[in-house]
Amino acid sequence: MTPIDLNADLGEGFGRWRLTDDEQLLSVVTSANVACGFHAGDPATMRRVCELAAARGVRIGAQVSYRDLAGFGRRAMDVPSGELAAEVAYQIGALEVFARAAGTRVSYVKPHGALYNRVVHDAEQAAAVVEGVRLAGATLPVLGLPSSLLLKTAEEAGLPTVTEAFADRAYTDEGTLVPRGEPGAVLADPDAVVERSVGLARFGVVTSHSGERVAVRARSLCVHGDTPGAVELARRVRTALESSGLPVRAFA
Repeated sequence: MTPIDLNADLGEGFGRWRLTDDEQLLSVVTSANVACGFHAGDPATMRRVCELAAARGVRIGAQVSYRDLAGFGRRAMDVPSGELAAEVAYQIGALEVFARAAGTRVSYVKPHGALYNRVVHDAEQAAAVVEGVRLAGATLPVLGLPSSLLLKTAEEAGLPTVTEAFADRAYTDEGTLVPRGEPGAVLADPDAVVERSVGLARFGVVTSHSGERVAVRARSLCVHGDTPGAVELARRVRTALESSGLPVRAFA
């Protein structure tokens, strides 16, 4: 079967405050989306996560965001295209310093939160993210939702793209994510998350919020690091994927 990548959002702390169990999650996932300081993370956290990831052979991705520490990058913002492109490049460059110091490199880029959802449909913001990746001097793969304008724009710019699905998020009939503010947007039942993960990875389908079967073909599967019980859930997901015959391996 086609291998599946398992990714999680890591380094989402700030100063003395920590949200994700980075060390434990890095023993499970194959790719780490590392916060670059705009929605979470700070230099010391970025350095620590890069060192841990490098030691475990986990690929490092720059999780770029709107500049929104107070809102954890989940608030809608209108940022001019040129400014957003520069901020995306800035975040990638900051993480690259720590990745190289740890003996590895940034292997891909993934938007976070409100930016991730915005670039599904917003051509101008999607183009700004892609410009930011190119401005950073990189031809890095871009991780995003299947059929999103972000991936379409990245492909047109000559960047590799990787489709992503979410094990613990509810989907609309259109194959997009149900907004977090709506009831049931985040799946709370671990058994349901594990079952959904295998269905997405093996068959490329998911049951939407309204009960429709929706095609969502993805090369990478995300388990959120800030979900309660995230480490045990990630372990269960990986075990279920491997037990079903799916190799779990990084895409980059």
